[in-house]
Amino acid sequence: MPSKTEKRSGVSRRNMAYAKAIWPAECSKSALAALRELTTRFGFSVALSEVRLLNGGWYVTHSGLLRLAERRRCCSILIEPVLQFSDPSTGRWVFKATVYKSPGSKAFVGYGDADPSNVSPLVHGAELRVAETRAVNRALRKAYGIGLCSVEEIGSLPSSIEPTPAKQVGSFPARANGSGNGQPRLRDRLCLLIRQHQLNPTLVKRYAADFCGTEALRDTPRDLVESFINNLAEWAARDREGLLCKLNSYTQPEEVKS
Repeated sequence: MPSKTEKRSGVSRRNMAYAKAIWPAECSKSALAALRELTTRFGFSVALSEVRLLNGGWYVTHSGLLRLAERRRCCSILIEPVLQFSDPSTGRWVFKATVYKSPGSKAFVGYGDADPSNVSPLVHGAELRVAETRAVNRALRKAYGIGLCSVEEIGSLPSSIEPTPAKQVGSFPARANGSGNGQPRLRDRLCLLIRQHQLNPTLVKRYAADFCGTEALRDTPRDLVESFINNLAEWAARDREGLLCKLNSYTQPEEVKS
């Protein structure tokens, strides 16, 4: 059975490989060194979009922080709106989040605000949820000593990752594939998973349609496609043989010629 050191070394190698494949132009020696440190200290996974490289710097994600809290057995996260600083009529919201790492531990407090001026145009109308997420992220970063800013706390997107016009890309549509919120393109992540684990692309596509409950993936919301890719990545890393059995169940029987 591999030791903790061996497991961390394996995760680090996989993170390096994923990072080089997803962000080949930005993976400098210093960026890779920083990723190695993040992997060792916090166990973040690039494949699961727990950290992202934007303009040469690493950012943690909301999902990465929540998984870290789960791994560290976080006791509770309390969230409440700060109404005296909020103005629903203009779309401005402020939230307070309080993290308790263990029963009776000290409280770690974080505040998050959002309004139409400091969120991406893609999420206008969702300022309440953005503010809540930012508050939770700040509280968790304080609790676990993470100096990285989170992707969700970025007020506006760097120009290099602004949304591009949608178009059909391969078998997966741009709507579910775009990187307008600073994430690596979903199609790139999926292709990387298929290559790394030597999966059958046709069977993966059929499984994706079944998982998302749609016949045409172009009509599938991006977050649902991302959920499928995260599920695929976790399953492939944990039990590749079981995943292959699942994919083979989508093999269509050959027609018998008369």
